[in-house]
Amino acid sequence: MAARILNCLFVTAVLLGLWQALVTLADLPPFILPGPGRVAQALWTNAGLIGWHALVTFSEVLAGLVLGSALGIVTALQLATSGLARRLIRPALVLTQALPVFALAPILTLWLGYGLWSKVLMAVLIIYFPVTSAFFDGLMQTPRGYLDLAQTMQATPRQRLWRIRVPAALPGLASGLRLAAVYAPIGAVIGEWVGASNGLGYLMLLANGRAKIDLMFAALVVLACLTLALHVLVSRACDRLTARMV
Repeated sequence: MAARILNCLFVTAVLLGLWQALVTLADLPPFILPGPGRVAQALWTNAGLIGWHALVTFSEVLAGLVLGSALGIVTALQLATSGLARRLIRPALVLTQALPVFALAPILTLWLGYGLWSKVLMAVLIIYFPVTSAFFDGLMQTPRGYLDLAQTMQATPRQRLWRIRVPAALPGLASGLRLAAVYAPIGAVIGEWVGASNGLGYLMLLANGRAKIDLMFAALVVLACLTLALHVLVSRACDRLTARMV
């Protein structure tokens, strides 16, 4: 654990050093690329403002992650246990991926308004397919030996599903959830860019329009930290769940 923290600190220091070197050597003006010092100062000066908008974005991301993951899990279970569902729902899932999710953001804002739910639905749409696909693949790739043993022991279809197929598919589900933790902030922020009055995406647009590039980068840094923290939390939760059930 300590080695991992030290490695993260080292990588962060290297990236900050490269950032400052680029600004200094290229003699970039602050309105093009502010240095790490200016961004840190903007983050400190506007901590309350950024914290409020970060809380809004985090609420959108968390709601979208929970709803999208739950919907993906239920859909994958339905696809794995019903041939009719596979014939009807699976082609529709593939078709939805032919539509750019980002292009739906203006439509969702028009239908649901500038509040929370248009951003939550954007996050749901962007993570729904990865979670469904990863869990469904895991359910359909249960080791044949496990299923043969269950058949020999005369297990019911429900018992085979919950005691064999689902535990065997948990690593696949964990991969889908880790991807969802990274993708969910993207959906929420895109929704904020299209239309919002709160959130880090809104703050970035507002700062850019007022030529406060240091504030825009500060909001971007906070968004990156939020995404990394969410990914770490989801990864640890998945590791614990997999270790208990597999």
